[in-house]
Amino acid sequence: MSEILSQYGFIFLVLACVFAFFMAWGVGANDVANAMGTSVGAGAITIKQAILIAMVFEFAGAYLAGGEVTSTIRSGILDIEKAGFEEAPELLIYGMLSALLAAGMWLLIASRRGWPVSTTHSIIGAIVGFAVVGISPDAVKWGQVWSIVASWVVSPLVSGLAAFLLFWSVQKLILDTADPFRNAKKYVPFYIFLVGFVISMVTLVKGLRHVGLELSFIQSTIFAAVIGMFAMMVGIFFMRGIKEDKHENEDFHFASVERIFGVLMIFTACSMAFAHGSNDVANAIGPLAAINGVVQSGGVFAAESKLPVWILLLGGVGIASGLATLGYKVIATIGKNITELTPSRGFAAELAAATTVVIASGTGIPVSTTHTLVGAVLGVGLARGIGALDLRVVGKIFLSWIVTLPIGTGFSIIIFFILRAIFG
Repeated sequence: MSEILSQYGFIFLVLACVFAFFMAWGVGANDVANAMGTSVGAGAITIKQAILIAMVFEFAGAYLAGGEVTSTIRSGILDIEKAGFEEAPELLIYGMLSALLAAGMWLLIASRRGWPVSTTHSIIGAIVGFAVVGISPDAVKWGQVWSIVASWVVSPLVSGLAAFLLFWSVQKLILDTADPFRNAKKYVPFYIFLVGFVISMVTLVKGLRHVGLELSFIQSTIFAAVIGMFAMMVGIFFMRGIKEDKHENEDFHFASVERIFGVLMIFTACSMAFAHGSNDVANAIGPLAAINGVVQSGGVFAAESKLPVWILLLGGVGIASGLATLGYKVIATIGKNITELTPSRGFAAELAAATTVVIASGTGIPVSTTHTLVGAVLGVGLARGIGALDLRVVGKIFLSWIVTLPIGTGFSIIIFFILRAIFG
């Protein structure tokens, strides 16, 4: 056990918990806000309901399906042997602490300005930054990094195309028909089934290995179909009370139809929170899990280490508090400023984004929820023509994405050298 680790181990762990909570707070203020922004912006749920949904389903997603991504953030980006961490484990601790604090600081700045930036970008940029400058370029597994970078381009394109096709189907089956209200009652239950089936299927197939539940593909399909049917029944029950109101349809032809889609958006909001939890909680707790593993083992690097439940809890509480305190700014950007959202448009965006994110989480690739969701919102906007988009807001968002990597990297390098000077 290194002398620095035996002397400062407890302090490192306390700092890691504080910085991870700060990072989780930033994830809540920025990332969860954009995950919930479509539902709040479309008027399907209130901000209080969004916080409640996020608290339950973010934690469920993190616990049930977040293990794959957490291991990627924790050990998939850095090469432990080439970095020399086994001889000097404190270097990994300085690096992970600096990555957490750097990413948290950038998320605070971006959230105050209402910019939806990528927490995945932020934390990975920060980890790569300290490793390249503070240790050696050989310490980075560049193949893993390039696959993540590729996903930042692919994921918004995939979710944008999926959202475009989903909303196009809504237009053809419901909105552009002679009796949109009757057709909404007819087809929306099938969309609810689709939400339940897709999210359950990916979670069962990919996400439940680390909680000890191994199911075959056939078993997973049956379970997912049952969950989808149950969701559909619940949706039908809630829709029974919605009647067509001719008066509310005078100003907006589809007002009654959108109330039916409002029921559907509660399901997609839950699925989006679950998807986000499965993918992005890792950004806050992955580095903390790495530090905890090194401190508890006295500097020994285990190939596989159990993720303690208290770390997941700390991440979940941090995320909920971030959403509750500063999330409203990014919610306004995503929900109101890119394009005008109604429940039918918001549903298409959320389901497309949630599906893309959960599939990516199952493969262990940490995609950007922000990129995925903004891509989906753009896809829905384009389904109505490019004039439906506020291109000035879109330009600002793209610019904030570009500067996220260098800013996260820069902050991380500075903090790394400060920590090394203090403790080394």
